[in-house]
Amino acid sequence: MQPTINELSVLKEFRRSERLMGNAFEITVVCEEKEVANEAILLAIEEIRRIERLFTTFDNDSQTNLINRNAGVEATVVDREVYELIERSIRISVLTDGAFDITFGSIDKSLWNFDQTMTKLPDPKLAKSMVRLINFRNIVLNKENCSVLLKEKGMRIGFGGIGKGYAAEMARQLLQRKGIVAGVINASGDISTWGMQANGKPWTIGIADPDNASLPFSYLNISNMAIATSGNYEKFAVIGGKRYSHTINPKTGLPVSGIKSVTIICPNAEIADAMATPVSVMGVKAGLGLINQMHGIACIIIDDYNNIYSSKNIQIR
Repeated sequence: MQPTINELSVLKEFRRSERLMGNAFEITVVCEEKEVANEAILLAIEEIRRIERLFTTFDNDSQTNLINRNAGVEATVVDREVYELIERSIRISVLTDGAFDITFGSIDKSLWNFDQTMTKLPDPKLAKSMVRLINFRNIVLNKENCSVLLKEKGMRIGFGGIGKGYAAEMARQLLQRKGIVAGVINASGDISTWGMQANGKPWTIGIADPDNASLPFSYLNISNMAIATSGNYEKFAVIGGKRYSHTINPKTGLPVSGIKSVTIICPNAEIADAMATPVSVMGVKAGLGLINQMHGIACIIIDDYNNIYSSKNIQIR
């Protein structure tokens, strides 16, 4: 006797939103049972909280802040996980010629705050003087004892340019190891997907319109891929009628211009997150030139005049 439809297991999508790492996260899992889904989502949330405790700069006792307090004094022994993320960050800095740099934490927040109180640009000479401590080459790693030294006093590291993507990637990998066949980790726009929707179709991800962040200008159907977007539509200052991006060029201390948004698509959310900002800093030509030399990564750029550019391996409709 054949089972009835009601007796067959049916995949469903379960999702939950949570404030994590100072951002809105949404976790979606594809499961047959609500209890299994809820347990999996809680595991993902705890994993993201664990990562936040390691890398936050808002907790005096985090390993990131221990490194920063010992800058110019002594090396700090850290967990292998922290060490390896710093090591990978330095590799991305080398790849982007410093357009990505976790020592960006050295810049004083008073220089750029990007809120309604900001009414004038900082002096370019002041900005330049404040970026002198930004230099990934002054991070000294010792693999034998898993230690990190910032060479100069006042240097600070921060993981704002890679942390959300790393958390999304780690949460995805954890859920896959737990047998969750499909899902999406949306780390406030840094998105990691695996498997298919409950209906068997790929996940449909919208790419935000930089002139109206609530509306997508395009959609992508993806599976087992990650997407990250860096743009000036979420945080910016308007001075003299001109919009200034919150993305700062680490070499000048001044905002980047010419690009409204950069979207990176690749299999790894950490890499997608880390590459979005430096492409903005590098500009359209150099940014696309770099992405076109890399394997398994694609890029969409919208400039200040709403022209759309894409890397060779992607077609935008």
